[in-house]
Amino acid sequence: MKRQKKKILNMFMALFFSTLFCLVAGSGLLYKAEGILEDSFYQEESAENIAISIIQIDERSLDEIGPWPWPRGVMAELLERLNSGGEGRKPAAIGIDVLYIDEGDDVEDDLRLAQAVYDCGNVVCAGFADYSENKMEFDGETFYRAQRRANYWRNPFMELSSAAAAIGHINTMEDEDAILRHAMLYVVDPEGSRIPSFSRAVYEICCKSEDRKPVPAPSINNGIFYIPFSKKAGGDHWESISAVDVIRGDVDPEFFAEKVVLIGPYAAELEDEYRTSIDHSRPMYGVEVNANLIAAYENGFFPKEAKKMPQILLLFLISAVSFFFLYEQRLPIAAGGTFLLCAIWLCGCRIIYHQFGILLKLVWVPMAVMLIFVISIAMNYVQTRRERNRVTRTFGNYVDPAVMRQLLEQGSDALELGGKTFDIAVLFVDVRGFSTMSESLDPPTVVEIINKYLTLTTECIMRHHGTLDKFIGDCAMAFWNAPVEQEDPVYLACCAAMDMVEGAEGLGKELMQRFGRTVSFGVGVNWGPAVVGNIGAPRRMDYTAIGDTVNTAARLESNAPGGKILISRSVADALGERASVTSLGSSIKLKGKAEGFEVLTLDALERK
Repeated sequence: MKRQKKKILNMFMALFFSTLFCLVAGSGLLYKAEGILEDSFYQEESAENIAISIIQIDERSLDEIGPWPWPRGVMAELLERLNSGGEGRKPAAIGIDVLYIDEGDDVEDDLRLAQAVYDCGNVVCAGFADYSENKMEFDGETFYRAQRRANYWRNPFMELSSAAAAIGHINTMEDEDAILRHAMLYVVDPEGSRIPSFSRAVYEICCKSEDRKPVPAPSINNGIFYIPFSKKAGGDHWESISAVDVIRGDVDPEFFAEKVVLIGPYAAELEDEYRTSIDHSRPMYGVEVNANLIAAYENGFFPKEAKKMPQILLLFLISAVSFFFLYEQRLPIAAGGTFLLCAIWLCGCRIIYHQFGILLKLVWVPMAVMLIFVISIAMNYVQTRRERNRVTRTFGNYVDPAVMRQLLEQGSDALELGGKTFDIAVLFVDVRGFSTMSESLDPPTVVEIINKYLTLTTECIMRHHGTLDKFIGDCAMAFWNAPVEQEDPVYLACCAAMDMVEGAEGLGKELMQRFGRTVSFGVGVNWGPAVVGNIGAPRRMDYTAIGDTVNTAARLESNAPGGKILISRSVADALGERASVTSLGSSIKLKGKAEGFEVLTLDALERK
């Protein structure tokens, strides 16, 4: 019944903690921690799979050419330089990651820029979708807009729009923790037309110029997809050249032949920086984000985030199984199991990511398993302390400390109602002459004397690692070889008996001096099988021994004269040559024992 209740309780706790973990995981409270760990785990640099050069509108260019915005003739000159490499030695595609929405103050510069774009024939210009209050929302699983269409679509000025090979939007969308993890493959203008992203338009122009079919765009919902960054921010990661070096002719135009060339802001004052999932510490410029997206299109690897609900159900199952495995395990096994489960999950996430392109929540399962480990350790500690206290309360006053330590290892099993059969050495000791003495003494003195004798017997029993069963008036019972097996239990019991008899002599002399009367011990020792355990009722039980062996020891003691130790033949045989005994034959009749039961006196005992 108790084991059944324990199983039910464990099942309840497993369900409780598993449900709690699922609620926490699904609530979004772990969103920031999830993002940090998943970014560092999933995002990794890879080899370049498409030649990309970034022309930086950097601080040096701003210092030498002038503050932004530059006259549009400067951008036209840059494009003219790129287009001067000769037939077949031009860039595969050029992307201008700069907005030229309105017409400029200088019409000639506008026309020159449009002409330069037209002459290149492979330039993608940037537009922008204005959603105003219609912001991107995240429901914990997918991104969406309350309205799918933009409130406004801002094209480049008319002449530039007509000259460009393609136009793409440069809208970005950061997650709620201000980290850029997702990109918009397209936006929808107020007329319902889809405008591709700037990076996708550049990539498709590149494939067209190379006369090859582009890798299909990611299959997505709501035009949103996860960005698998391939490179971090910085010129040490991308092939980057300052715009001023290109404009002044310091770079051979053929250097850019058959490459994707991206032109964009590369200075903090131009405010085109983003914290990305591949590196939270160093901001990435928008032109670098587009370079990563173009590399991702070419690679064709577009991971998809797994649906939330199946992951929560999986978390519930793993949490429940982990609880049953880790709870009540020893610390080394529980720690090893926790480490193994977390390692298996992380390795599984890595394999599923690379093989199937599915992103699983990295944090949920390890968090749950580690918390279950901590909870199980804490609960086991509390339970162990409670069991130790129960065992100590039950046995502490009458079991030798060495035996107590072994009982504590057994825990609550030692407190189960019931018994087991042991071969035990049983000792009974009683004070001879005490009843007569007590009749002539006042009660406090009687208590004082009996306490002295019981203290003596207790010390003798404990000294020789016995279990003090009970006091019955001025009689005491003890046994050896239970609840744990002992080496040479009969010898230990007889040593205790000899110490009692010898110690009683000193107490007897003291009583003679004080009261003119003396008392002594009568002791009986037997060896044999008995049932030992917690006997009684659940609300009141005693740890004791019962059986014929115990009854015989009690009858040996009741027939022992003062100062004498009576033993059975089984005790004498166990002692062997270490003991000096005198057989009384069958001269002493023990109640309940057949004729011929041999009783002996223990006269002397060799001490180790």
